[in-house]
Formats: sequence, C-alpha cells, structure tokens
Amino acid sequence: NAGKPFPDRSDSRRAAVRSPQSSGTVVAAGAMVYDIKWIIPKLRQHPSRLWNIASSITFAAVGIFSKIIIEWLNKTTVYNKHIIVRALDLRPKNVPLITVSNHHSCFDDPGIWATLDIRHGFNRRKIRWSLAAQDICFTNVWHSYFFMLGKCIPIVRGDGVYQEAMDFCIEKLALGEWVHVFPEGKVNMLKEEMRLKWGVGRLILESPVTPIVIPICHLGMDEVLPNEPPYMLKVGKRVTMNYGEPIDFSGLLAELRDSKASEMEARKAITDHIHQELLRLKAATEKLHAKL
Repeated sequence: NAGKPFPDRSDSRRAAVRSPQSSGTVVAAGAMVYDIKWIIPKLRQHPSRLWNIASSITFAAVGIFSKIIIEWLNKTTVYNKHIIVRALDLRPKNVPLITVSNHHSCFDDPGIWATLDIRHGFNRRKIRWSLAAQDICFTNVWHSYFFMLGKCIPIVRGDGVYQEAMDFCIEKLALGEWVHVFPEGKVNMLKEEMRLKWGVGRLILESPVTPIVIPICHLGMDEVLPNEPPYMLKVGKRVTMNYGEPIDFSGLLAELRDSKASEMEARKAITDHIHQELLRLKAATEKLHAKL
C-alpha cells in the first residue's frame, strides 16, 4: 500500500484482533457445523468458463425475481439513480467503487440492485461484490456455491478488520471493482443509530487507489420482507431508495497523513465520516418517503 503512511499494522496485531472463529468454521450452539476455509481461496482462483456461465445464470435468475418483487409487485421510488449509473459507466477502470447502505431486511441485497438497469444488474462483470454473514449464507456446500456464484464473500462477524474476507475485498478494489458493504454489520431491525463497523474504513484506507464511495439509504424493504415469522415476501408496499453524492475523502486522508494518525485512528475517522453522511442521507430520505 505504497504512499499511505499508516505503518503500525503487523502480523501480531492481526492475530490479536482475530476471534476463535478465525479457523473458518461456522459454529452454532457449540456444534461444528460447516468449514468455510475453502471458500475465499476458491474465489481467488481464475474462474472457469463454466463458472462464469453459472454466475451469469445466477445473476439473471436472482435479478429477474428481485425486479418482479421490487418493481412490479411493490411501489418503489428511486432518487438520484444517475449517481450509481455514472459510477458504473464512467469511472476509470483502475478506480474502485464502494457502496455503503443501511441494513433493514434480509432482502436488502438483492432488493437494492433490483432497480438497476439490466445492463448493470445482470452483468456479472459490473455487479458488486458483497460481504455476507458466514453463519447465515454459508452454512453448507450448496448455499456456499450459490452465494459464491452471486459474488458474495463470507464475513465472520466478530473476527475483526484483518480477516481474510477484508483482505479479499481490498484485492478486488485494487482491480478497480465494486464492493458493497453494510457497515452496521447486521440487520438493524430496530432502525436505531448504531456504531458502524470499522472494516469499511480499512477498505478505503488500504485501497491502492482511493475509491469512489457512494452512500445509499433505503426505507420500506423490511415491509417487503419482514424480520419476523413467517418471513414471507409481501406485495403492495412502498419502498424508497436514495443515492447520495460520492463522499469526498481527499481532505480527510491528507489530514490523517499529515497528523501521522495510526491505522486505528484513521479507520475510525473514515468510518465516522461515512456515518455522518449516512445520517444526513437518512434524514433526507425519510422526508421523501413520507411524501409517498
């Protein structure tokens, strides 16, 4: 990560922040359930033609289903969609993209992307990589392959900012790709203000090229798929999605370098900046949602 003087990371610090789950084994109620250590190495491999075909089919199938739910069976209003379109179509190939959003429902991803144009949402090359909870999405080999084909990366909640999933995201950002993050780290069922996880700060800090960072706020997704049993998709609900302008980190990053901030201080400052931008976007989106 040349040119970014935040030198205090070390293997010993990495080890210090890892949890017992670092072994890559999903644990439920004290029982060994599923070993996920193979997944990220598999994702790092050059994909075969068969894999690419299967991935394209996965995105098409999920995309069609999600569009039917979000755009046909529910009333969804999208504001400032041109912001994400501009980032997907016009950013230089070496410039990565990070999107950050609130997390209100298990249908947020793919629901958010159901409003993208087909040329974006169904394109496995352009669509996002997304961090997904290993204990929910990667519980057996079949689920694992489905989410891998959908460009999901198993994140071990509580395993810290230096886990392999975060390393993998930085590798993808270095290639100019798009990574989506739910920085709350879980479904925020109470919609309360939460401290954001600092992992997104590490992604921005360690990306070789400073990424374009676009905040997204959505409201109503938890009415389309409620967080309580029987967990059935609903119709006729109102959903509002609002894209914010890209967050400018140039001044903050320069200030952090000049002050010789530690990596931890830098991650916190970056994440706090994202938090404030998401809060501003939330306030604006709530006003728009109330008008519908």
